[in-house]
Amino acid sequence: MEKTAKFWKKIEDKKIQCSLCNHNCKIDNGELGICNVRKNENGELFTLIYGSTSSMAADPIEKKPLYHFHPGTNAFSMGTVGCNFKCEHCQNYGISTAPSDYFHIQDITPEQVVEYAKKYGCEGVAWTYNEPTIWHEFSYDSSKLVKKAGLYTCYVTNGFIREEPLKEISPYLDAMNIDVKAFSEDFYKKICKARLEPVLNTCILAKKLGIHIELTYLIIPSYNDSTEEIKKFCNWIMDVLGDDTPVHFSRFHPDHKMTNVAMTPMDTMTGAYEIARKSGILYVYLGNVPSGEYENTVCPKCGNTCVRRYGFSISIDGLKNGKCSKCGTSLNIVT
Repeated sequence: MEKTAKFWKKIEDKKIQCSLCNHNCKIDNGELGICNVRKNENGELFTLIYGSTSSMAADPIEKKPLYHFHPGTNAFSMGTVGCNFKCEHCQNYGISTAPSDYFHIQDITPEQVVEYAKKYGCEGVAWTYNEPTIWHEFSYDSSKLVKKAGLYTCYVTNGFIREEPLKEISPYLDAMNIDVKAFSEDFYKKICKARLEPVLNTCILAKKLGIHIELTYLIIPSYNDSTEEIKKFCNWIMDVLGDDTPVHFSRFHPDHKMTNVAMTPMDTMTGAYEIARKSGILYVYLGNVPSGEYENTVCPKCGNTCVRRYGFSISIDGLKNGKCSKCGTSLNIVT
């Protein structure tokens, strides 16, 4: 569905510049931005996907993954098409590379987002599956209604959004899982066709704005799995975001343009876990691995297992109002 876009300016004749994400695309008349869903039409910028959804489901919040945000609840999860990254390892490339007239698209209104969330017994709404930044006009309008209805909101995002749009939506955005895809500008340039620095700046700003954040780092063998790079990532978290920032290391499986790259060895996954714990990060998790101890939330003070997870099944017997039920330590969990 087409609608006038936000965050752009005219720069010459009918050429415009988009300022929604950090690509800052300069778009000629009749052309699209990198995301493939924002179009210059006679010197005005339009979003081609307002109210256009490709995917909807009631998901456990742990699937996002968000482990310290309303654990045990379900989020009505929605995605559209397009993306402002071109990741060679994209695991949702079927929709992230699809055009705005993708045949699986269906129309939905902000009011219906709230209706569906309630219909399917969800406590909140997650903007996920593809990059929510490029759906800003719709997610912003919908999130206001979702919050008014007493539900929570969250983004699963690459973090490439610019400061102004993030500030605009922040009063209506409760949580973000931000993918830090590597801790190297070279990786971002070659594999994602983007940059690392704006992503790190988004992490910092989101925390300042009071948005609950968790980070995901997908470990790809021979690309971003070196001990040195993971140490730098962990040290940055400790120095800038704090030791109570939940960190998810996710196991790579071959996909899209990286089908020739092997699945991440478990030794690499557990090695990253140990690096993070030794750096001082309190809450470290492993994803896409066999269920076990690496999913559980353990009190850093007394060792009590406060949240026990097995896949998407969880027990929160050791948790009380976001604190350890045994010793009362706050666990940076939003309940």
